[in-house]
Amino acid sequence: MGQQLQGWRSASSQRVWLSMLVDTMEAVSRPDRRAVPCDSQVLAALRTQLARPASVHVPYSSPYSLRN
Repeated sequence: MGQQLQGWRSASSQRVWLSMLVDTMEAVSRPDRRAVPCDSQVLAALRTQLARPASVHVPYSSPYSLRN
């Protein structure tokens, strides 16, 4: 945990990202980990991140729509 990936461009990078996500979810779902209180600064940073609007830029996307 604590790692950050900037983005990916290949299938292998997507697998690495997904593997890290699964490993993290498995780690935090253990009962002994769930009993540990979370740092209030981490929670505040997470709430700030979640309050932001979703990113408009999607890799490999086009600014054009079929509705245009």
